[in-house]
Amino acid sequence: MKRILLSLVVVSIFAAISTPAYASLTSFQTFVGSVGYSSDGCGTTSTSCTLSAQVPVGATVLAAYLYTSAVQNGIGGRGGTLNGSAVSYSALLGANNANLQAARADVTSIVTAAVGGGSAVPINFLVTETNSSSIDGEALIVVYNLPSLATSTVGILDGFSATTGDTSSINFATPLNPAAPGFVAEMIIGDGFSCCGPSSLQVSRITVNGTLITQNAGNNDDNKDAFDSDGNLITVGSNFEDPFSPLLPTYLQDHERYNLIPQIAAGSTTISVATLNPSNDDNIFLELFYVSGSGSVNTPPPPVPEPSSMLLLGAGLIGLAGLGYRKFRVQVQKN
Repeated sequence: MKRILLSLVVVSIFAAISTPAYASLTSFQTFVGSVGYSSDGCGTTSTSCTLSAQVPVGATVLAAYLYTSAVQNGIGGRGGTLNGSAVSYSALLGANNANLQAARADVTSIVTAAVGGGSAVPINFLVTETNSSSIDGEALIVVYNLPSLATSTVGILDGFSATTGDTSSINFATPLNPAAPGFVAEMIIGDGFSCCGPSSLQVSRITVNGTLITQNAGNNDDNKDAFDSDGNLITVGSNFEDPFSPLLPTYLQDHERYNLIPQIAAGSTTISVATLNPSNDDNIFLELFYVSGSGSVNTPPPPVPEPSSMLLLGAGLIGLAGLGYRKFRVQVQKN
């Protein structure tokens, strides 16, 4: 029996060495051209809530993604529908140190059918969940083409919050001129297990080009219930419902939508963003950039473990073989 157990541990060690870990927030998609975007979120402990998409008349949907955010390994219960069509969250985006997770589904066909040639008013989508207590909510991102728009870049990053923070950048071949008429540079985030009011310590920090723009990202702004609970703890910046957050906002002033123009120097070719969750219990699973010009979104590659780290990992796995597995729960901080 000991020989079998040791063999299993050795296999686990080599699996850990050869299998790449989730790489936290990473670049998912970049769209360049006459493009725009729509973003929205909702969370509820009931089985359904309403998401909206603002797609102008004359626009063509290029892509649409539905994200679901879960607490305490609840992502295993992911599933449900969007406008009555079954949704398959095929992409698991990993988990942070508190077992907060997210998953993504491509819902382009569902959204395209509903949007048609666009609308002067937001179009509503009913989303349902199969596990309303462990799934905190959903985010809907739509990217579209509209010929009347100037050339811009929409970059989407997704994944989860690393304990040590995440960095990303959007880079341009042509120097930026933030004073140019019509220039735009904005970012939205999606934050799961985000809770609950000014007294909460569950907050995240965002720094842009070396300037701290917020240390209060979070709150469950998109909670559709009249109370705070596992199952509705989510906030997603909406480009048609939320105003820009002011510089260094209070907890209630932070809407998870940010104007980056003040942090961009004329002639620069890079916008660098760093996020950090000091309390290690929020989960920024989504970042979206919308910037004038043709750019590319990058994230640093995940670190390669050193040999000494692998030896420590092996020793730890051997120790775990004798100790067993212990679960832990994340406590929700209430008002």
